[in-house]
Amino acid sequence: MDALFLSPGPGIPAGLRIPETHLTEVFSRSSGPGGQGVNTTDSRVQLSIDVATADVFTEKQRQRILSNLATRLDGTVLMVSVSTQRSQRQNRAEARRRLAELLRQAVAPPPPTRRATRPTRGSVRRRLEAKRRRSQIKATRRRPAAE
Repeated sequence: MDALFLSPGPGIPAGLRIPETHLTEVFSRSSGPGGQGVNTTDSRVQLSIDVATADVFTEKQRQRILSNLATRLDGTVLMVSVSTQRSQRQNRAEARRRLAELLRQAVAPPPPTRRATRPTRGSVRRRLEAKRRRSQIKATRRRPAAE
């Protein structure tokens, strides 16, 4: 097993290398595709990392991961299961890609808050004109006044 690389991006400006000592791979029989070999090969891959004990993350990154992925964590362990391919090698590659993507999204800082702005004079004018036009259309549908 090799180290897992996260390319540079928001929250990880220099990228990140997670050594194989922090990753755990478990193989089991897949219920997915495989034909006659489905009952004989261990092609399903479960890749996991314990976020709390991995020393590759800064404290800020660790807190972001734990809060952003709280629903996916089992305690502090993040696990990804893949059984989409017939071969173990392809499932291993897909599990690594998914884990890297999850971590990359979890480490990214939240987007900047929206600053409220006032509507422009033109947009207010257009909105009021549209309301007037709609009101006139509806007024023409009413019963005529009894005189």
